[in-house]
Amino acid sequence: MPVDAERASELLSTLRTDTRTAIADVRRLVDDLRPPALDELGLVGALRQRADQLSWRADGASVSVKVSADGLPALPAALEVAAYRIATEALTNVVRHSRATVAVLALRCGKELEIEITDDGPPNGAWTPGVGLQAMRERAAELGGRFEAGPSPAGGRVHATLPMVTT
Repeated sequence: MPVDAERASELLSTLRTDTRTAIADVRRLVDDLRPPALDELGLVGALRQRADQLSWRADGASVSVKVSADGLPALPAALEVAAYRIATEALTNVVRHSRATVAVLALRCGKELEIEITDDGPPNGAWTPGVGLQAMRERAAELGGRFEAGPSPAGGRVHATLPMVTT
């Protein structure tokens, strides 16, 4: 049986590409389930890292992001992931849409976990709900929480309250 080296090389190249694509897809799925930064840095550390990554707007201006967390106990995994996703989506929206120079992410924990993101962006009317706002709303609702977002007298505000016990 003759060996077609060129054909074998093409097949190996295709196989390598397909394998890399499959590995990237699996990594993306795993990251969607639980971002590795949560395990490596904890919720506050992961949020600080993401805030640092998001500190530059598309127009080249910087956004100073402050993260504060008062009395944050160990959180159930589902709650931690939801808090991370809501906070990072809200910060992404600040950077993309608000023209803010300062954003503050505050986490407070009592009977519920509160996530609040405020910014000093200029008022530009009511917010049009898009995919990001809808995703944040759904994440809060999945855990029995509350979500509100919109303009405030000082800029913009996203506020989510999540129960400490997840079902």
